[in-house]
Parts: sequence; structure tokens; C-alpha cells
Amino acid sequence: MPGVREQLRNDLVAIVSLTVALAALGYSTWRNERTELNRNVREAGFELLSEVGSLQQLVFYAHYSEGDARGDLRMGWAGTLNIQDLAALMPDAVGRDASLLRQAWQDGAAGLGSSDEDFRAIDGAIERLRRTTLAALRRLD
Repeated sequence: MPGVREQLRNDLVAIVSLTVALAALGYSTWRNERTELNRNVREAGFELLSEVGSLQQLVFYAHYSEGDARGDLRMGWAGTLNIQDLAALMPDAVGRDASLLRQAWQDGAAGLGSSDEDFRAIDGAIERLRRTTLAALRRLD
């Protein structure tokens, strides 16, 4: 009857093969999860940049037009809420800047047509969010 040491030597190739197969399965699973996460972040980031661009146009129009921009301001609320939802799929820094943008919008949207200070606060928050989003997209592997 063979001893444990001899049995181990006889089955060494099978043990190594099983170890390699389990390691490959673990890595493959991890890589697939990471790829899916990156895909979700990338898609949310592109949508977020599109929403930020639309909000930026609305802000410029509301600030520089001489007409009634109340309807545009309601659309701005919809945009900021959509931005906040998309930011939930992004890294924490993007979510933080999206919250800052929402707060800037809440504080300054009413004075957007008449106050340069409100315009600068909202415009600055938009630019900060844009930069943070682009930085998050660049960091994807």
C-alpha cells in the first residue's frame, strides 16, 4: 500500500492542474466583474457628461437671455436630478460633486438671470463635476 508521500507524488500533475484551473476561474470571474463595473461607469460617465453639457447650455441661456427663463429653470431641476442619479453609478468623488452642483442649483437657480454670483457658483459647480467625471473615466482600467 503506497504511503501518503508516494500517493502525492503520483497525483502531483492532477493537483497542480486543479490548482491552476481554480486560480484561472477565480481570475476570470474577477476580471469579468471588473469589466462590467468599468462598462457601467463608462456608460454612466458619458451620459453624465451629456447631461452636464445640456445643463450648461441652459445655464448660459438663462443667464444671458433677457426673456422669461422659468421654464428653463424647471428643466434645470430635471437635469440636476438626472445628473445626481447617474452620479450614483460613478466613483464617490463624482457623486460628491453632483451633490454640490445640486446644492448650487438649489441656492442660485432663481437668481440665475440677474445675479453674476449665482451664475458663477452654478457654472463653477458644473465645471468641477465635468472635470471629476473626466478624471474618473481616465482612471478606468
